[in-house]
Amino acid sequence: MANRYDLVIFDFDGTLADSLTWFRGALADVVDKHGLAPIGEEKAESLRGLTPKAIMDELDIPAWKIPFIAADVRARAAENIDKIHLFDGIRDLVEALSDRGVELAVVSSNGETAVRAVLGEPLASRFGQFACGAALFGKASIFRKVIRRANTTPDRTLCIGDEVRDIDAAREAGCHAGAVEWGFATPDILAAQDPHYLFRRPSEITDSLSIEARRRSGG
Repeated sequence: MANRYDLVIFDFDGTLADSLTWFRGALADVVDKHGLAPIGEEKAESLRGLTPKAIMDELDIPAWKIPFIAADVRARAAENIDKIHLFDGIRDLVEALSDRGVELAVVSSNGETAVRAVLGEPLASRFGQFACGAALFGKASIFRKVIRRANTTPDRTLCIGDEVRDIDAAREAGCHAGAVEWGFATPDILAAQDPHYLFRRPSEITDSLSIEARRRSGG
């Protein structure tokens, strides 16, 4: 059966790997270091149902601080690789897509060293491109570069992430957007953005590569 997409671009944190569990443990220290207001567990959970702009407004984070906070979190992740693990089903998913001849890429604000370490080299070798260290809100332009390197087109590319900003970036780049329910953002806030696909489990993603499955969904 022919593949619907030539290229699948994955976000990493919250999509391939469960970084959120680790980050919750580091959150208090990050907040204190960057002079932010304390974030309790209840408030942290409520943030999952907000858009990126609403999150920044709620936490009163000035835009100029974002790159510094992101760099700090990236460095901490690199030091805590042993505490970050792939979600169940991701290994099978990556191998299945790769075996079907789909090119795979990771576009992430996390560092490539950390991403490769969590994946493990056998699984990392299944990916043709790693575009890591990306700005939190600069993914669309990186998607376009990855697509050009893969020698394909946006309409033959599926971008998969766990946040509203991932859907926005895919739309801006002209790609199809897939959102996963097991990451940071809640299913409700993701569904409200009208992605092409909303996946409940990794095993559902392989279906999106089938032309017949795409036709059955009315797309």
